[in-house]
Amino acid sequence: MTQAIETIDIPGIKEVSDLGTGEDFEAAVIVFNCDCHTYQQVISLFCQIIPGMTPPHAFELAWQIDHRGSAIVFQGDIKSAETIGKKLAEGGLRVEVRY
Repeated sequence: MTQAIETIDIPGIKEVSDLGTGEDFEAAVIVFNCDCHTYQQVISLFCQIIPGMTPPHAFELAWQIDHRGSAIVFQGDIKSAETIGKKLAEGGLRVEVRY
């Protein structure tokens, strides 16, 4: 018995590269566990400093930091990441901005 083989067209991949101005370059703000803040303190800082942060999401991030050692709390343009990282560090958190 012969079986018909169905052919599938696979779309081509188009690669677009653009050097841009660097304004929209993505950076990440990472917060590390330091065992010196309560969940409430961390949640409060996140909600005050990180745009669009909600208490439930802030709790999830605080839990991840507590149990896994770190979490990415913000991703966006360099200027925003640096501002958020600086403010979180001023609040006493261990922070790194990665580019």
